[in-house]
Amino acid sequence: MNKKLLPLLICYIAVNVSLLHAQEFSIGLKGGINKTYGGEITGIDSGIPAEYTSATFTAEGEIGFHGGIWTQINFGKFFIRPEIVYSKLESRFDFPQGPTLYEVEELSVPVLVGYNIFGPLDIYAGAAYKNIMDATIERLEPLNDPPQVVVQNTPFSAQIGAKVQFGSFGLDVRYDRSLSSKESQGTIDFESNSADFDVPVMNRAVIEDARLDQIIVSLTVKLFDTANKDRRRRGGNCYF
Repeated sequence: MNKKLLPLLICYIAVNVSLLHAQEFSIGLKGGINKTYGGEITGIDSGIPAEYTSATFTAEGEIGFHGGIWTQINFGKFFIRPEIVYSKLESRFDFPQGPTLYEVEELSVPVLVGYNIFGPLDIYAGAAYKNIMDATIERLEPLNDPPQVVVQNTPFSAQIGAKVQFGSFGLDVRYDRSLSSKESQGTIDFESNSADFDVPVMNRAVIEDARLDQIIVSLTVKLFDTANKDRRRRGGNCYF
């Protein structure tokens, strides 16, 4: 097992041990899309303006995806909700030589505290521990072994959101903000051999900010909960 993933699994299991003592809890799956924000790269002028740009480019967010499992432990109108989620994030830099994708794969463990406003509507907030599994930018040289991008200097983000639950199915919308500080990285080189030199292109550059924030939209399905388990035992009906 990847040693970096071990703390995530330990964190998730440790929180779920409390299920043994909780009066009411539920378990389910989730999946959906995420829209990213952030990412900034500045070119290094070669001294020949017709060739290489020194402009700063901010990434345009693309749509990625995620999937995972969740547990919710209820204490009256309050609840604790640990999750473990795999996410694929994408942003796009529109360099003169063409669109260039910035892709990140991460495994995160959010631990959220929430409150039931009324009926099916809940609000929540919390922190997520994140392990970056892979982070690359297209066109980076050497092309056969491009360097990894350092996405974060602290493995935590803050999350806030709301969700609604109707029977076994739900909809969850949240904002995820990186708690890392802005950090410039060393000089990198982009492929520019096939570029159109009628305009200055991106060649040598500095990653000014690799952090990514997200808007996350999930569909959830409840696989089991103790309240319905008790009702099913009494009535003999499936809780779905």
